[in-house]
Amino acid sequence: MPIRRHPLLFELSAWPWLDRLSRKAGRLITLGNVPEDAWDAYAAQGFDVVYLMGVWQRSAIGRELARGLPDLRAEYDRVLPGWTPDDVPGSPYSISEYVPDERMGAWAGLDSARAALHSRGMQLMVDFVPNHTAFDHSWTRSHPERYVLASEEAMRQRPDAFRRVDSAIIACGRDPYFAPWTDVAQLNYFNPDTRTAMLDVLRTISTHADGVRCDMAMLVLNEVFERTWRPVLKGEWPALPAEFWPDATREVDELLYVAEAYWDLEWTLQRQGFDFTYDKRLLDRLREGGATEVRSHLQADPAFSERLARFIENHDESRSAAELGNRLPAAATMVATLPGMRFFFDGQMDGARRRSPVQLGRWPDEPASLVTRELYHRLFELTRADVFHNGAWHLLRIVSAGNESHSHLIAWQWTLGAHRFVIVVNLGNGTSDGHVELSNLPAGSGLTFVDRLTGERYEWDRRNLEAMGLYVRLEAGQSHVLTMEVSAIPRV
Repeated sequence: MPIRRHPLLFELSAWPWLDRLSRKAGRLITLGNVPEDAWDAYAAQGFDVVYLMGVWQRSAIGRELARGLPDLRAEYDRVLPGWTPDDVPGSPYSISEYVPDERMGAWAGLDSARAALHSRGMQLMVDFVPNHTAFDHSWTRSHPERYVLASEEAMRQRPDAFRRVDSAIIACGRDPYFAPWTDVAQLNYFNPDTRTAMLDVLRTISTHADGVRCDMAMLVLNEVFERTWRPVLKGEWPALPAEFWPDATREVDELLYVAEAYWDLEWTLQRQGFDFTYDKRLLDRLREGGATEVRSHLQADPAFSERLARFIENHDESRSAAELGNRLPAAATMVATLPGMRFFFDGQMDGARRRSPVQLGRWPDEPASLVTRELYHRLFELTRADVFHNGAWHLLRIVSAGNESHSHLIAWQWTLGAHRFVIVVNLGNGTSDGHVELSNLPAGSGLTFVDRLTGERYEWDRRNLEAMGLYVRLEAGQSHVLTMEVSAIPRV
């Protein structure tokens, strides 16, 4: 099934979502019996891909840790007062087997979900975690050599960084900049057999899903893996084989690959075969509120930027309604209308403000923001237009209207044939105005600009537009999505 350019992706945390559906229906809902109207709603919003996060079998060891760690318990208390152990199925990234959890409805449930999505023109994406498995994954006993193994001395020095499984001492998975993840076992990419086994996992996934969101994809890049794990493995293994991702994306090429990626390694991963890579830098700059930095980021080579996954929240990030405050309309407009993959998260369109830890299987009930719902409804209606998928995108220049507030504005346009959308956002903390330079204006004595978010109309003399540009004035955090209509010269 082909996917549109600049597709829309919607992430659902599968366990809390099924819990919510079950409570609403008064019966157990798995992926095999999701009500038709739930799938219909996502199709109606124009999503191309539904990413079901957390479908795989979760670790009993990971669940025990998730229920007992004081820091996590404090988070549950904050987010979900009155929680019980049954509300904590454990981390979806501590995977004991790449088999859908029984709560999902096993393989039949996952296949049913995929069929439901396909019948509505959408694709299914699931997780692939290349860096680690749970400590109770079968490989830890049947193939311990597939993991980073350490000495007794290493375990004595860092007992928090290793776990004993039978006679083997296996390293905990880790990001080199943070403490070890004590609920997962680190796979060893120096071992070709590990790579072969993970390729087999991808082949299995490809028979049940259309895409994979690859968790912390940069951790298995050779340079990163060498730097992180050579000090533990010392001389036990020769130099790393060729990079893993080119083999994976070439040999299991039927999947859509999305990389969770940081550390300016996005371009490296794109060159190794990823269709899209996370654009965390955009979110960071939006949080900082710096239009200059955001504008600079948007000037990247289109060959790179069109393969970025744009988001303002996901399961790892704070809720955008709480984090971005009055800049939310501008940020939401950017994510919905920039080139690349447009990535949205369950609860985002309702203005949810509480981020739940991934270990929770039940989320708190929050009242929806009708204003936020309406904003996203209008944005999704607009981005169904072909111009946002097959048109040409250009960043536009903005010049001063007599003060320096124009520096807080960013503008771009999409064009396809006679269709043109001009988008302007204000990332400043106050009212900003400026003149947006436009070229190749359609013939006619005047032009009417219609804001498709509000319905407001602005009439302009064509000669003034060519001489000065389109004057815009926006309150802090607001946005325009403008179309043009040829009109008569406005009366003076």
